[in-house]
Amino acid sequence: MTRFPLSFFLLACLLLSPTRAHAQSPEDVALYERVQRILKEVPLIDGHNDTPGAYLRHVNNHVDDLDLYDTTELKMHTDIPRLRKGGVGGQFWSVFIPILEPGGAAGDVRKVIRQIDITKRMIDKYPDVFELALTADDVVRIHREGRIASMLGMEGGHSIENSLASLRALYDLGARYMTITHGLGLDWADSCTDEYRHDGLTTFGEEVIREMNRIGMLVDISHVSPDTMHDVLDVSRTPVIFSHSSAKAICGHERNAPDDVLARLTGNGGVIMITFVPSFISDEARLHREKAGEVRKEMAKKHADDEEALQTAMDAWGEANPAPKATLGQVADHIDHVREIAGIDHIGLGGDFDGVRALPVGLEDVSKYPDLLVELLRRGYRDDDLKKIVGLNILRVMREVESKARQLQKTEKARDVTIEEADGPVSETDE
Repeated sequence: MTRFPLSFFLLACLLLSPTRAHAQSPEDVALYERVQRILKEVPLIDGHNDTPGAYLRHVNNHVDDLDLYDTTELKMHTDIPRLRKGGVGGQFWSVFIPILEPGGAAGDVRKVIRQIDITKRMIDKYPDVFELALTADDVVRIHREGRIASMLGMEGGHSIENSLASLRALYDLGARYMTITHGLGLDWADSCTDEYRHDGLTTFGEEVIREMNRIGMLVDISHVSPDTMHDVLDVSRTPVIFSHSSAKAICGHERNAPDDVLARLTGNGGVIMITFVPSFISDEARLHREKAGEVRKEMAKKHADDEEALQTAMDAWGEANPAPKATLGQVADHIDHVREIAGIDHIGLGGDFDGVRALPVGLEDVSKYPDLLVELLRRGYRDDDLKKIVGLNILRVMREVESKARQLQKTEKARDVTIEEADGPVSETDE
């Protein structure tokens, strides 16, 4: 059987896809060919994809019951053919577990280990497609060999149950970044979408950041409050990342990064990986989502204890008030803004595929990355700019984090302070 190189397959997908009818003009063909050359040379590394959660939702983590070559019946955004079509060369898979109450709950470590396990089994199931990557050099090598470098990212510091020992153990299991909070605050850090209890990081929270620096784990400040963002930037000895956030000046959602934080990425060396979540991209979509939340609260009073009636009423409201669509062009607007505030060296991509239901028009699934890159070329971005955005910026951050960890491990021992010792009694969780 004749085996065609990956570059041939990618170019064919770029030029022949019926969704890219506009790619018939000589100018557009040339743009897609430029993108193909870029993605062959530099791995496109996405900061956040929730496919591991789909294994839990759909098949209760029975890895053989979900075929990642065809996920259309499950209405997923991710499968292997579309990853290939999109030119994805590296992926941070989110090993997310929900936070059910502020601070997290007992058993969260066990739950995140389960998600790490299913992600590794997913990777092992498709050895011709994926390979676990633990370092930046691994990512580069795996991409050159034609596979998708697969990294693990923990979404939410509740995953460590207030324990530095758990943090170290989860790093040893392969986790290479930790998002400091998720939707609710912790005993040691504030989330942007919950009550602010600490005005940022507590003393123990600062110790978590320092220990992440020491072991070589990327510090992810998506989901955290602005005060927490600034506290992390004050404490961290390494560049930080936003694994999936966008620019608050363009869309006012709390999940986005304000300009004063973006400006600090220049000195820190960090990267914001622009996400595609519609309500983080479009203010119209954000306001519609907020209105839907208000309507749901009112209808919940009317349909108390009748979830089916509540859902029927919300479905009717949604049909009468359809959500505005975010667009690929608006995502490019966020990239433009970050380039203006922080600079081209501090931009990446973090789509959040399979973490949300709907996505912007033009970025409906993981096959669409080349369309976004072509749009950036049309806006005047150079090939070298795109190489930084798709992979070189985050690879630089990974290398700097790895290098600093090697230095720190020569002078610092593993931290054994407990949250009670640092902050006083706050929970039953201990070392």
